[in-house]
Amino acid sequence: MSTENEGKDVPTAPAAAPDPEGSPAPAQEAPTPQAPTPEAPVPPPPASAPPASAPAPYGSAPALDEPAADSGMPATAAGAHGHSPQSGHAPDPASETPPAAYGGQTPPPWPPSPPTTLPSYGGGGGGDHTWGAPLPPPPAPPRRRTGGLVAAVLAAALVAGGVGGGIGYWAAERNDNSAGTTTVSAADSPRELRRDPGTVAAVANKALPSVVTIEAKSGGDDDLSGQGEGGTGTGFVYDKQGHILTNNHVVASAADGGALSATFSDGKTYDAEVVGRAQGYDVAVLKLKNAPPGLKPLPLGNSDKVAVGDSTIAIGAPFGLSNTVTTGIISAKNRPVASGDGTGGRNSYMSALQTDASINPGNSGGPLLDARGAVIGINSAIQSSGNGFGQSQAGSIGLGFAIPINQAQTVARQLIKTGEPVYAVIGATVDMTGRDTGARIADRGADGTPAVSPDGPAAKAGLKAGDVITGFDGKPVDSGPTLISEIWTHQPGDQVTLTYERDGKERKVTLTLGERKGDS
Repeated sequence: MSTENEGKDVPTAPAAAPDPEGSPAPAQEAPTPQAPTPEAPVPPPPASAPPASAPAPYGSAPALDEPAADSGMPATAAGAHGHSPQSGHAPDPASETPPAAYGGQTPPPWPPSPPTTLPSYGGGGGGDHTWGAPLPPPPAPPRRRTGGLVAAVLAAALVAGGVGGGIGYWAAERNDNSAGTTTVSAADSPRELRRDPGTVAAVANKALPSVVTIEAKSGGDDDLSGQGEGGTGTGFVYDKQGHILTNNHVVASAADGGALSATFSDGKTYDAEVVGRAQGYDVAVLKLKNAPPGLKPLPLGNSDKVAVGDSTIAIGAPFGLSNTVTTGIISAKNRPVASGDGTGGRNSYMSALQTDASINPGNSGGPLLDARGAVIGINSAIQSSGNGFGQSQAGSIGLGFAIPINQAQTVARQLIKTGEPVYAVIGATVDMTGRDTGARIADRGADGTPAVSPDGPAAKAGLKAGDVITGFDGKPVDSGPTLISEIWTHQPGDQVTLTYERDGKERKVTLTLGERKGDS
């Protein structure tokens, strides 16, 4: 399990994609032929006029293997509408009604007789396409190319169906606009849209002003312009006094003489200092040096009441991209997680909330919200593909882990009060390498000390070196990290029930948790 590597440079955000090229001009429509009036027969064109190429008959379509004239689109794009173009036809005299008498005068014969000299359609070139004459059908496409064309279109639809749909819409829009401009607008503009409480947009809009992007710099610099190690993380407003809640690994590099700053979503930046931090819990509390008035702390939820499948919203600065909002669900609860910051220090242990909301390096310390906008966890670690629980800069694979807010709030109160963390303990050293068989009490403790502390909680309960703890308050224990994660969800003085095995026999015992102050 890896906590996000906050100590590495943030890559530059990708540039915006260029604007697409302008759409080609619409195809020019052929002019509609006008019938000559009886009073003024149309004379034949002058003999000196150059012959013009005869256009295709009105309503006809170009051959399938040729591009449409001046359209800039393949001829097959026109078929995206689901209808074919209409064919032109000559007027039917039987269907026409003679005009009524006007001014008491008898109208001329209807329909009028064609003029003595018949003009060719389009002003020349197509003398056989005369006004009123039947139009020939469009030429059939060459049969030898039809099969290949259909196969190519089908393949394109299978590979890029969305592109085909886009072409169809483009063609329809261009054809509609060829005779005039018609636009369709939504009933409301985006700024008039109502975003009801509980929607992701409403929750994010309310929470973002209380989330900060944290910049940490080591090396004793009194500003962030030095060359020391540092990184970017996230935090959120904990109270109106200017305390910011975040992860320990976000600020660890600047905890001893470094520089810290917190930038709000409105772009305003404030210097900050560490009030206290707990490496084992991976929790830290900062305080803004010149806190602005009107701070709005994020409301805290109840992580014990969270259910698998509940909606989640994560806010942070993944890879330095501040004010990023992602969504998901609670994938699991009480997930034992041991995470390290890659510095070789002690691991952090949590009985975590697992979520598939996208969490990446830089999200660390940011809030995990429920659907109401209440904080249910602090985003802290991700599972890295191929690297197990080690340190990595890999991105999200849908396995993110957050410290439950109930535990984080208890730690924060202690840090604000005394500046140092307090841990619940059983007074025994357990093996942290074994898995699936329980948490085995080691033969010896650190530096050769007894594995079971004399007069400690475990010793008073009768536990001995070699005992294998398999249950903690009714929850199964499969390893040392799982046991530590469960112990640290409790407070010193709490009574708990342990299930353990000795000499092949299962036993139960009740003990009262002790305490350890500080991370030393």
